[in-house]
Amino acid sequence: MRMVGHRSSVDEVIAALNEQLVGGAWAPGERIPTELELVAELGVSRTVVREAVRALVHLGRLEARQGAGTFVVSTADPAPMLRQLRLAEVRDVFEVQLAYDVQAARLAAVRRDDADVRRLRELLDLRDRADSPDTFAAADVDFHVAIVAAARNPLLSEMYRYLGERLQESLKTIRADSALTEGGPITHRALLDAIVEGDPEAAAAAAHAVIQPSLTSLAGVLDERGNER
Repeated sequence: MRMVGHRSSVDEVIAALNEQLVGGAWAPGERIPTELELVAELGVSRTVVREAVRALVHLGRLEARQGAGTFVVSTADPAPMLRQLRLAEVRDVFEVQLAYDVQAARLAAVRRDDADVRRLRELLDLRDRADSPDTFAAADVDFHVAIVAAARNPLLSEMYRYLGERLQESLKTIRADSALTEGGPITHRALLDAIVEGDPEAAAAAAHAVIQPSLTSLAGVLDERGNER
């Protein structure tokens, strides 16, 4: 089995396991290597292996038997279904972000100070200059986190902290898929302008306009790809 390295994502490990299944290395009914064996062969953490195996169990490709190990159920390629599930998860993340960001923008327009405005302008400039999915996702999340901070609501900030990592991964997915769109520089600039001008309703509307394009494109792609299966 090819080594994927300790920095690899769960998706990459799923792909490596799928190569073995599709290639016939493990036949239906056969036990796959143990978790520790997979860790050694793939060069990843136990957590990553566990999540990858769990995903394949959830899809019905593998079956975990208490005390016996994990066995092959099907060698069919799950890649199309995995892409569909990932996009559905991304949609869930953006739906939560929409709820948080609209209220955060409304509060930030009333509570922000000059330091917040300077910080938001700097972060928006960094977002505009981002030249890769990774740097874009990080810059975008930093900008939205700064808006939440300007809202001066500790509970909202704490809740957004848990959302941030998932949001960053979701933004990378959006940027990497040419069929998906996201709120561009114009909508983000309108959001910042509304906050600077102290207009809470305009800020809330602008925050909605930033996120809605992603939700709309995700809905369309999920419908289209679902109909293809």
